[in-house]
Parts: sequence; structure tokens; C-alpha cells
Amino acid sequence: MCPSGRILSPQAAASDFRPAFEVLDADRDGKISRDDLRAFYAGVRGGLSGGDELIGAMMTVADTNKDGFVEYEEFERVVSGNAETKPVVSGAMEDVFRVMDKDGDGKLSHHDLKAYMAWAGFPATDEDINAMILLGGGDKNGGVTFDGLLRILALDSP
Repeated sequence: MCPSGRILSPQAAASDFRPAFEVLDADRDGKISRDDLRAFYAGVRGGLSGGDELIGAMMTVADTNKDGFVEYEEFERVVSGNAETKPVVSGAMEDVFRVMDKDGDGKLSHHDLKAYMAWAGFPATDEDINAMILLGGGDKNGGVTFDGLLRILALDSP
């Protein structure tokens, strides 16, 4: 079950990246710009190593029509992954994990997930958060690791 209340099959979860896209689309205009990525990375504890250069690399990989923006279809192609995009996705997801892991302990606790979901504008009940933690292979007391987050987001599928 996801925070919206939908129950996703593994196939649907692996192909529905709209919530992740919406987190990155800071101005909610339906496309991700360099400014959107800068706004997202402003919340990364410890900053973004590589700064504008890394953001430029992400845009180059994702912006296939070269209009200066990443539309949902382009985002989905990158996040679905292939050998070319895997390193970019992995690095970006590590940054997402660092943003979510408020105390820096290497695990996303119930509190970390709940706070992040609220910040991102996705209402989630305690039951939703507990379900996410279990889906990620964690427990209510210990939380989930980075690999668990990838399972929650269905980004570790072969």
C-alpha cells in the first residue's frame, strides 16, 4: 500500500514514479528544471558534492529532447534505469536518503519517513509508514536502510 491508499502490484509500483517526480518538481509546473533540483538539494544535509556540475550532468542524462526541462516521461525512463542511467539514479537516490535521514544514523525511522512524507506533501498515516518500513525489510524500532528505501520505491527491481 502506498500513502495514497492504493495497493500497488510490484509491476505497477516499479512503473509509477509520479510521487518521486512530484517531490523533485518544486514549483509544481509539471517538469523538473535546474532550479527545482537546486531547491531539492538545498535540503540535503552536508550539501551536494558537485553542485551545479552534478545537476547539469543529471539534466544532460534525463533531458532527451534538450528543452532544458525533464518531463515525466523522461524522468520515468531514467528512473526505470539502464546501464547508462544507473549511476545517476543511484547517486540521486543516495542524496534523497540523506535528506530523509534527519539524524544521520543510516536508517530511516518511522519519524524520518513521516516527516519527509509530510514535507513532500504526501499525507501518510502511521499505518502507511509502518507498511513502508515492513516493505523495505525494516522493523518499527530500527527503520530501513538505503537498500530498504529502494525496495519501498521499487527501484531495486532487476
